[in-house]
Amino acid sequence: MRIGMALNYSGGFKETVAELADYEKAGLDIVFVAEAYSFDAVSQMGYIAARTERLQIASGILPIYSRTPALLAMTAAGMDYISDGRFTLGIGASGPQVIEGFHGVPYTAPLGRTREIIEICRKVWRRERLEYSGKHYTLPLEGGTGLGKPLKLINHPVRPRIPIVLAAIGPKNVELAAELAEGWEPIFFMPEKAADVWGPSLAAGKARRDPALGELDVIAQAFLAIGDDVEGLRELGRPMAALYIGGMGAKGKNFYNDLARRYGYEKEAEQIQELYLQGKKEEAAALVPGELLERMSLIGSEGHVRERIAAMREAGVTTINISPIAHTHEERLALIEKIRDIAA
Repeated sequence: MRIGMALNYSGGFKETVAELADYEKAGLDIVFVAEAYSFDAVSQMGYIAARTERLQIASGILPIYSRTPALLAMTAAGMDYISDGRFTLGIGASGPQVIEGFHGVPYTAPLGRTREIIEICRKVWRRERLEYSGKHYTLPLEGGTGLGKPLKLINHPVRPRIPIVLAAIGPKNVELAAELAEGWEPIFFMPEKAADVWGPSLAAGKARRDPALGELDVIAQAFLAIGDDVEGLRELGRPMAALYIGGMGAKGKNFYNDLARRYGYEKEAEQIQELYLQGKKEEAAALVPGELLERMSLIGSEGHVRERIAAMREAGVTTINISPIAHTHEERLALIEKIRDIAA
């Protein structure tokens, strides 16, 4: 298994990136840089590329609506160039609250757009003249001035196929990831429920998968703490779980709430959303099932963490995207070294 980590720079971006060199030496394989509606991820990833040597760098994620397909391809090629082939393009649809609220772009046809974007990116990286006729994107543009030309990327990319990771939890999105992407990143991954919730979608997508893409990289997220008295740290996951299940979307249009229901927590998901949308965030967090927090984390004794790693491996996980919980940089380094050994 690869060991990944989501970049956390709440204490200062430059200070956090300075620590990445130590994490790199400790065995960290890949770092994921989020964007959402914060600072853009690309400028930060460029800085990381200059400060690291071996570490893989991934966008985690770039929303598909905020950049044109060609710009996504150019950005990925540029990042791959300055990192000497260490970049992974993580993309996802995000949600209507962000896309329509922050970007002012209609949240339409996420599946169809994602498929076309992936196809366009790969044409750009192969330096083909960019001619594409899709339902959502037509290049060159039809209409307009009529002066558009089918151009090809000026530079020669480091790699003609940069890895693409698709963040997805809905059945059709997961199927698309298994068909077209090098990697798939779900959220709130529970190994015991993964086959029931996502198995049919993964099987359908893999049935159409080009063998040249290789095996699907399955990227699971987990808080990490190892010790005999750390179980209470699972509670740190409550606010985030409540935010997603309760507040990341409107009633009837919350993908994370839907996932909790598919996991079997229908009653809890409904109550969490009701409370969260009423502004009762602490009450909502209190209703997040303890079983969910326990099974999607790596928090407990070393023996317990080994069992959870085995369960993740059995469920198909190939990359663990961890959030190490510790008071000091040295303690976080020790956690990365330990999980590196356990997952080897």
